[in-house]
Amino acid sequence: MSKPKILLTNDDGINAPGIAALADIFSEIAELYIVAPIFEMSAMGHAITISDPLKVTEIFKDGVHFGWGIGGTPADCVKLAINGSLVPRPDLVISGINQGANVGLDIIYSGTVSAAYEGTILDIPAMAISLDSFTQKDFTAAARVAKKMAIKILKEGLDSGTLLNVNVPEGEYETFKDFLITRQGNGTYEEVLERREDPRKRVYYWLSGTRLYKNRDPDLDENAVRDGYVSITPIHYELTNKEYLHTLRSWDLKLR
Repeated sequence: MSKPKILLTNDDGINAPGIAALADIFSEIAELYIVAPIFEMSAMGHAITISDPLKVTEIFKDGVHFGWGIGGTPADCVKLAINGSLVPRPDLVISGINQGANVGLDIIYSGTVSAAYEGTILDIPAMAISLDSFTQKDFTAAARVAKKMAIKILKEGLDSGTLLNVNVPEGEYETFKDFLITRQGNGTYEEVLERREDPRKRVYYWLSGTRLYKNRDPDLDENAVRDGYVSITPIHYELTNKEYLHTLRSWDLKLR
């Protein structure tokens, strides 16, 4: 029986430890193809490059081919890998493992999630996976979760247009409570735009913020992962607010 073809990508860059952990755990069970940004591309959302050429660099580790580093965004990487025939068409796209959770409104900005979205747009099952920590550098537990999820997706499939956004708690695998199927939360940030001046008195700003949690519903992604669960949220790129269509039609809009 042939091994499934899996495309790995991320937004932390091809040399990030998260993608290395995925490459390690999937190396024996899948035909792996790695196509990821050559530099970190966090919070790039679903940006694609249309005004500049996309440079491709073959990446070696210990003298062995590891993957392809792309001078572009996470979405560029998946688009180029598949539509540009850089690698064979995969059976599954996995984006991650991201350093830091992608929950609530983070999903809108996330390059990790957007890379998975691109796989879904190209009609390939996809999953984004993130670790809810900026300090934990051991991605072994999250990689174990990714492997379990990948095997299940390859067996069960996913609805067209739907991807799974997986967030793993900080800590060891044995400390996780369980999987929890969740909804996207609505947590956001109290943003701070700090005004500074460089040595030549030119003004620039540095963006930072503190996460805000609007409620404690246990089935929201942001709360589940903080409570020690592996959060699994099915999301899709169809953005129509279907519940509002009736209200909008009641406006009886006419040009003349």
